[in-house]
Amino acid sequence: MKIRQIFISLIFALIATTTFSFANQAEGLSKDSQTQTTHEKESIEKREYQPKTLSELAVSFWRTTGINAIFDTDDGEVAIEPDGTVKKIGAFESSLGRIIMIIIVFILFYLAIAKGFEPLLLIPIAFGGLLANIPLAHMTGPHGMLGVIYNMGIANEFFPLLIFIGVGAMTDFAPLLANPKTALLGGAAQFGIFGSLVGAVILGFDLQSASAISIIGGADGPTSIFIANRLAPDMLGAIAVAAYSYMALVPVIQPPIMRALTTKEERRIKMGVQRKVHRLEKLLFPLVVLLLSIMILPESTPLIGAFAFGNFVKESGVVERLNDTMQNALINTVTIFLGLGVGSKLAADKFLVLESLGIMVIGLVAFAAGTAAGVLMGKIMNRFSKEPINPLIGAAGVSAVPMAARVVSRVGAEERPGNILLMHAMGPNVAGVIGSAVAAGVLLSIFN
Repeated sequence: MKIRQIFISLIFALIATTTFSFANQAEGLSKDSQTQTTHEKESIEKREYQPKTLSELAVSFWRTTGINAIFDTDDGEVAIEPDGTVKKIGAFESSLGRIIMIIIVFILFYLAIAKGFEPLLLIPIAFGGLLANIPLAHMTGPHGMLGVIYNMGIANEFFPLLIFIGVGAMTDFAPLLANPKTALLGGAAQFGIFGSLVGAVILGFDLQSASAISIIGGADGPTSIFIANRLAPDMLGAIAVAAYSYMALVPVIQPPIMRALTTKEERRIKMGVQRKVHRLEKLLFPLVVLLLSIMILPESTPLIGAFAFGNFVKESGVVERLNDTMQNALINTVTIFLGLGVGSKLAADKFLVLESLGIMVIGLVAFAAGTAAGVLMGKIMNRFSKEPINPLIGAAGVSAVPMAARVVSRVGAEERPGNILLMHAMGPNVAGVIGSAVAAGVLLSIFN
């Protein structure tokens, strides 16, 4: 009995000793922590509340101004990427480069507002570029407005898919179904993609990077972002800016090419009235396209699937609220975010570099080649077709919907007032959207 009592007493004594020891250690740690916190607070307070003279306050204020950041090339300013990467900005990019980019931004504003060149795209992109070139604000960082937008939907390919849903809901396949041979014009326009792929490799880009760059030839911004994020994420910004810039500048780039490759008589050709397309044809078409892509080229199904979904909702005719949301609220909202996100890559330190300028040049050549290939295919088809085909509609084979079709209609009307080519041009235009998605799938499947 006594032994048991002694044993129990020893256990309680051991527990008490251990508890006291832990309590002392915890108290010591707490005191150390409190002491450290006190020191940190004192240090912060000393940093925050150091007294300054009026002249010192003026100097501190001057150092935080944008004017000083632009003219002081030795201030050690850094740029922060959306993923948090920090890099030092060179003297040129932080001074003259910013001024050059701001001038470019105002040129884009002028083209959008005064000339009406796709303001829905150019204004958000240009304004994003203006915000990206604000010194010291770190707007493109992970916690900056532009960085948050970029990470939210461009870096993960989400915005391009939403855009494709909206474009699908706005697309009418009736012109293509009424005249299926115009799909050849959309296919011919993809020559710019594969032609520029060869050119980019010759210029020294590796095959994977060249594939990402070449997709600019289709003038399809969402597809360019999608494929660049897969094949060349480091070049995504420059590729996205180039693709959307050329989409917006379709009214500037295409007409000279169209006029150079056609005669006045060809531009004046009047095309016949299209046949009426049955509603069931339009309802089944997006499903057929999706099934074919699933069986033959699954890599293209994210883009084609989103496009087909939007179009199927439209043609079903039973969910008008969803259709209206896709055509208006959804695509308008995403366009704002996408434009600002793409514009964030117009910062001087990202855009005014040799690689980006090379991408812009290759993209321009690719887009011009795609336009030319479509027009030349139109000339060939007109020669061998029983029904007259205006070669101008071949320029709409690039997938800038509906911008390219509108440009074709405008150029045709200038040559022959009253000649309405819009619906005829929409056939190759929507075929070009599918063609660029298929081309992207082919390029992605090569590297799997």
